[in-house]
Amino acid sequence: MTRGEDMYVVIVGCGRVGSALALGLIEEGHKVAVVDEDEDALLRLGEHFPGDFVHGVGIDIKALQRVHTENADAFVAATDGDNTNLVAAQLAKERFGVKCVVTRVYDPHRAKFFKEQMGIRTICPTADTINLLATAVRTCEVNP
Repeated sequence: MTRGEDMYVVIVGCGRVGSALALGLIEEGHKVAVVDEDEDALLRLGEHFPGDFVHGVGIDIKALQRVHTENADAFVAATDGDNTNLVAAQLAKERFGVKCVVTRVYDPHRAKFFKEQMGIRTICPTADTINLLATAVRTCEVNP
């Protein structure tokens, strides 16, 4: 899959991050399916969301089968739970054979472990925030 080609993306978690990602990918012309355990999360996608939405838990095999994870070009786990994200990511990679799997992990140590040991791309907002704050502090101008 290269940039510019349509992708089929499965997203687990439809909070602020998952829903914004889904809508952005749809706007770019990609096909998107979203899984969330909160049925009301569908409201974040809007009334006319053209993708699929499955009410279910992201680590439930049947929920992942309902969105045809086996056909996904990319899989994103973006719930607010590290454990759920890591298990969903492992399922996508190992059971469904998805080549591009990305997960959000808040714990920097676990994010590093999964990236290095499991080959799963991790996004760690905690580590990213620490680095941004450190850079902001280092570049502050302090008046004498």
